[in-house]
Amino acid sequence: MTGVLPSQRLKTMIAYGQIAGVRPVIPEQIQPASLDLRLGLRAWRVRASFLAGHGRTVAQRLDEFEMHQIDLTNGAVLEKGCVYVVELMESLALPVGIQAVANAKSSTGRLDLLTRTITDGGEEFDRIQPGYSGPLYAEICPRSFSVLVRPGMRLNQIRFRAGQAVLADDELRTLHAQSPLVDGEAVIDDGLGFSVDLRPESGDLVGYRAKPHTGVIDLDRIGQYDPVDFWEEIHTKSGQIILDPGAFYILVSREAVHIPPAYAAEMAPYLAMVGEFRVHYAGFFDPGFGHAAAGGAGSRGVLEVRCHEAPFVLEHGQVVGRLVYERMTEIPDQLYGAGIASNYQGQGLKLSKHFRVS
Repeated sequence: MTGVLPSQRLKTMIAYGQIAGVRPVIPEQIQPASLDLRLGLRAWRVRASFLAGHGRTVAQRLDEFEMHQIDLTNGAVLEKGCVYVVELMESLALPVGIQAVANAKSSTGRLDLLTRTITDGGEEFDRIQPGYSGPLYAEICPRSFSVLVRPGMRLNQIRFRAGQAVLADDELRTLHAQSPLVDGEAVIDDGLGFSVDLRPESGDLVGYRAKPHTGVIDLDRIGQYDPVDFWEEIHTKSGQIILDPGAFYILVSREAVHIPPAYAAEMAPYLAMVGEFRVHYAGFFDPGFGHAAAGGAGSRGVLEVRCHEAPFVLEHGQVVGRLVYERMTEIPDQLYGAGIASNYQGQGLKLSKHFRVS
């Protein structure tokens, strides 16, 4: 059967040693359709981002690019603008026919913390070929804030799939007719399009822009930081904002998104001719995200936006991204927001979980 493997299959893979850890995998790592990956004990400051490439290991490439090694045991600061490689606690022994894809967790993306998975012999970030056997590493580049990390922190996640189960546009339209995927008209073109909300129902707060000079964020401190120390509020009454080159923004989608229990989704870049900005795609959307039975009635997608070389006018309702839906091989034994720690069920415009909510 083709599709994304659910939580119960991940437990089986762990039991058979196809997913292993330097420390035993803990239940909190297992999500409805993905597994959180944990930072290990060592990190390397490197001169540049790299891929291992065919026939080479990450360790061999580290010999080329390492500047110095960092012991994370008692915590260490990863500085803004620098590139690090961190060994992960998990390793894989994938069976033939099972591939994997990794992505940053939602809170990681909302801190503009570029986190990508690399493997021995890997020729792409975040893509792991069927049958791969070996260690996993995270490349981490803090781009807006310096961060304090420790072993065991979970910054990225991995999803496993058998074959290809991406829904074609006709299948997506049928699914939307059966179980609405957004709370309005569905824009379906190579996935489900979503647009930016710059006309909120109340007030004129539409987003946040990262401040250029801030303190360090300890990623273990949840709900502890005052947003004003790290973010500037973005207000508009006109339904448009001008993005500044190089600046990082948190915005929100106009649509409330729904992921039915038998499906998973991934945020992908909007392939528009306009290339002046990029919407980051930190997120896997797990089965049950925004699902009424799991405590949601649709949840907005938070947009992590970075402008490129020229200032760019972003307008209310402009399509900025898309969701690619995939079938699960079976409905997970746990859904997003249903009895598990799901930080963003029913969300609107929201910073990462590290910031206080007024």
